[in-house]
Amino acid sequence: MGREQFQFDPQVYAMTFALWGVNHNSAPVEVRERFAIPQQSLPDATRALALQPDIEEAMIVSTCNRVELLVRSRNGSANLAPFLSEYLKLSPADYDRCLYRHQGKDAVRHLFRVACSLDSMVVGEPQILGQVKEAYATAQSVGAVHSQLGTLVTSAFAVAKRVRTETAIGSSVVSVASVAVELAKKIFGSLDRKSVCLVGAGKMSELAARHLVAQGAGRILVANRTRASAERLAASFEGEVIAFEDLYAHLDRADIVITSTGAPQPIFRREHAEAFMARRRNRPMFFIDIAVPRDVDVAMGKLDGVFVYDIDDLQSVVATHAADRRREAQRAEAIVGLEVEKFLSRLSTQAAVPTIVSLQAHLEGIRCAELERVRGKLGGLTPEQQAAIEGLTRGIINKVLHTPISTLKSAAQHMDDPGASAAIDLIRRLFNLDRENSAPPKSKAASCDTNS
Repeated sequence: MGREQFQFDPQVYAMTFALWGVNHNSAPVEVRERFAIPQQSLPDATRALALQPDIEEAMIVSTCNRVELLVRSRNGSANLAPFLSEYLKLSPADYDRCLYRHQGKDAVRHLFRVACSLDSMVVGEPQILGQVKEAYATAQSVGAVHSQLGTLVTSAFAVAKRVRTETAIGSSVVSVASVAVELAKKIFGSLDRKSVCLVGAGKMSELAARHLVAQGAGRILVANRTRASAERLAASFEGEVIAFEDLYAHLDRADIVITSTGAPQPIFRREHAEAFMARRRNRPMFFIDIAVPRDVDVAMGKLDGVFVYDIDDLQSVVATHAADRRREAQRAEAIVGLEVEKFLSRLSTQAAVPTIVSLQAHLEGIRCAELERVRGKLGGLTPEQQAAIEGLTRGIINKVLHTPISTLKSAAQHMDDPGASAAIDLIRRLFNLDRENSAPPKSKAASCDTNS
């Protein structure tokens, strides 16, 4: 490798990671729903992202609260704007004010915080880690993630496990589901025998329904485009299935509607609510819309007796409970900070590996060459004598290698120090490691039989 090719940037390896995204903090739901990628489309979207120029590996996390594109680029200058334009049909005007772009160390830290639920609407909730794992499995299934990005993501899982083990951030977590119950109680006073309709058979809807039933809610109705899924969910509550095509004819039977369908446009509009309320004789009706894109037209909430809360509305309720977990979150943040540094240190150590391998091969080549040179003078050697010469010469090489290798490893762990790069560069020059073909062929270096 020529000297012009050997450059040590303190963050050279980490800088190949980039993360672009929007979440509940940076963008309102009307913006996030434009970014949303349905679960069934996630494999194709991930594959398309990985095929972007200069992208080596890619993964997409898409939930109701965030859409994030995580990549490893070839040269550390990832430009994901073409993907947003071509695949999501978004222009810079659509997202510039709310899109965050993290590079290198910042991208690593953000991913770790997301996996630990420190960046969630409900700090400490466990669902996000499962969603990141599902995104990773999808990326693996389409061949979009393998080496370095895989190491980063699995490290994030390990950090999340440590945070869960060493802090109480996940205890007494206020979830979107429990917030929904709290709001329903404020509207109805008591949930005793209130009927609930689940529109869409997703996990969040099921969790919300279980909270409602635990608080006294009565009959559960389930409507889903895939009837088999509706039947499975209804069976777990001893509930009733409503054919999706008959939804509007039966929804007035529900006091509380939890909807999360993944439909691209609202499925409930003002005219539907007017019909429901007429049949209900104006008895209150509560819609919990946890879909992104939203299932419920905002105009419905303007009708008397119709209460509509979307995923962002729930955030304000969640915020009132945040103080209880602030101290544990601070402990978790400290752990994340330490783990980010450990991860970067491991990456930096990898930067020294080629030099260490080259140095070992270089000195092994010298050892073998010298043994070859004196072989004729040694005459016939017994196996014991051959072993003694091998042990002696290898011992000398190991002693010579000890200091430079220790220096290389130490320098690699402190690449933010300008002297570290200088130390590595000096070792390469002292041992001629930058000269073309300075190391001997592996076949020769591996064979130093003094009696051959």
